[in-house]
Amino acid sequence: MTSRRFVQVDVFADRPGAGNPLAVVLDADGLDDTTMQAIARWTRLPETTFVFPATSDDASYRIRMFSPRREVPFAGHPSVGTAHVVLEAGLATPRDGLLVQDGIAGKLPLRVTGTGHERTIAVRTPRARIVETADADDPRLQASLAGLPLGALPPVLMDGGRRWWLAELASEADLRATTPDWNAIGALAEATGSMGLCAFARSTDPVHHLAVRAFVGATGHFEDAASGAANATLAAWLAARDALPGEDGRYRISQGREVGHDAIIELQVDDAGDVWSGGRVQSVVRGTIDWR
Repeated sequence: MTSRRFVQVDVFADRPGAGNPLAVVLDADGLDDTTMQAIARWTRLPETTFVFPATSDDASYRIRMFSPRREVPFAGHPSVGTAHVVLEAGLATPRDGLLVQDGIAGKLPLRVTGTGHERTIAVRTPRARIVETADADDPRLQASLAGLPLGALPPVLMDGGRRWWLAELASEADLRATTPDWNAIGALAEATGSMGLCAFARSTDPVHHLAVRAFVGATGHFEDAASGAANATLAAWLAARDALPGEDGRYRISQGREVGHDAIIELQVDDAGDVWSGGRVQSVVRGTIDWR
């Protein structure tokens, strides 16, 4: 039996329980695909990541990500959370403030700012593209958006490694009061090869600029507590429409309150048009995992 270091963290959180949970298995050499999938199914968390030594000088470490059902090419909160664990374990040191994560999505830089409890980590996400814009009365969207007061921007299907439908609502109050039609969102996800519907609204709150709710219909029906990838596609869409909130391409979103969390994700669209998605991470469980 091989004992491997195991850490469970809360991502995009200033305290335990506020963000999105993640399990990280260090020392993952020797684990095959079937075993990693079995561990991810057992943890019952949105994602479980597995860390391997880098195979090139320009990467800090290698990563594999698994949901309980399948391997995931890229996701934001697993990238940020794994970088936090790697730093805590002393497995890598930032170069010029950056770590480089090597995975299916390629070699992605992660920007590390600050130290200790105040440290923030942001991943430069894969470039997202507009697949199509749509009208609210599009037959594919009608049931999912029925009765919702929409905002100024049209619904759009974005692809940033995972596809999301994005829809702006008229106000934060409308967004927070929304009860999703899970059957409709599931049908939308299946018909369009998307994760589901990510709804957002502008906010006058002094802490966050946008409120976001991400309704996943593709792999079971649930509301994501904090999605770095979904918010990165949203940032790309807002940038394309010259509709970014905040200043200098930087803004904060609130997500997860409706499902008992209170995550804050920090977004930046830099001068090159790249989107950085990040925040703080809390280590909650440290130990070992023994898997035959």
